[in-house]
Amino acid sequence: MIIRHHSKRSFILCLTALLLLVVSVVAYAAPIPFPSLNIGVGTATKPNDVAVTVQIFLLLTIMSLAPGLLIMTTSFTRISVVLSFLRTAMGTQAAPSNQVILSLSLFLTFFIMTPVWQQINKDAYQPWKAQQISQEQAMERAVKPVRNFMLSQTREKDLALFVSLSKLPRPKNAEDIPTLTIIPAFMISELRTAFQIGFLIYIPFIVVDMVVASVLMSMGMMMLPPVMISLPFKILLFVLVDGWGLVIGSLVKSFG
Repeated sequence: MIIRHHSKRSFILCLTALLLLVVSVVAYAAPIPFPSLNIGVGTATKPNDVAVTVQIFLLLTIMSLAPGLLIMTTSFTRISVVLSFLRTAMGTQAAPSNQVILSLSLFLTFFIMTPVWQQINKDAYQPWKAQQISQEQAMERAVKPVRNFMLSQTREKDLALFVSLSKLPRPKNAEDIPTLTIIPAFMISELRTAFQIGFLIYIPFIVVDMVVASVLMSMGMMMLPPVMISLPFKILLFVLVDGWGLVIGSLVKSFG
């Protein structure tokens, strides 16, 4: 016992000496230089300097707005709203969590929008990278596939509403409609479609709740919340019919 205590004490003394040695080395070592960043405003000697600076600020602005653009111009809105309706209809509260729903919506958006992004890469980015077209031409070509996707999912009624609100002359074709007019019309159409799908999702779960409530009332169990009894049956029903496959498959197919 004395030997074990002595060895433990020796180990502690050695560890303390090692720590003191490290601290002394660090204390007498040369200080580590930290990089400094200086931002100043000077006088531009060429107009191109101002143009490049403006382009940098515009690029930073677009990058900060990228999450909003992803939500507004892709299938993310419809998918996330439908999945939220599904969770509410089942009554599972926080299962799946918001993080899971948003992650699933994001990856489904990538899956659905891949053909559009591939067309942008082929028609706009690669020619611009090879210096075959200018930056303005690349932007015009990149916007076209996104506009076509939004127009294919937008109702004419919603599109006509925002065209009338913008007080623009009657467009002859879809190319005459500004992109800033198409985006809100597309979002309204997406919300409408998502609410329609959500209504259809609610129906079977409401039937289960009504059946369980009727059974409990006939048995005289007035104080027992029907949700506690119906929740396992709704989960079982959802699993037996392969609910995730049906919902995800219907969502993907709804985009054509």
